[in-house]
Amino acid sequence: VQLQACGGGLVQAGGSLRLSCAASGRTFSSGVMGWFRQAPGKEREFVAGITGSEFATRYADSVKGRFTISRSNARNNVYLQLNNLKPEDTAVYYCAADLSPSRLHVVSTTTGSYTYWGQGTLVTVSS
Repeated sequence: VQLQACGGGLVQAGGSLRLSCAASGRTFSSGVMGWFRQAPGKEREFVAGITGSEFATRYADSVKGRFTISRSNARNNVYLQLNNLKPEDTAVYYCAADLSPSRLHVVSTTTGSYTYWGQGTLVTVSS
């Protein structure tokens, strides 16, 4: 089972990026997919998540209105559109999958709920 994230890079403040995460090895269509980020010296934090069937979404307050999570179950992919980026968005972004049967319709914000993790992609926002 693998999650492969890509799409990070260097962008100026106010710019945009689109992160992608490809899942392989099993079907993730029924599970919750999430994005987390970790800035240097800080703990990993929840950014956004999306359920598998209803496509219900949840966002951290710090990214609401700027980031959009989406997914394609047919392609086993999840995406994160990052708009109006700020220097404080600089971090390594990780995609993750929560396949717990008890949380299929709930996006958890805690790292411990997610079993599978991608390797991370670096987003750097310059001021």
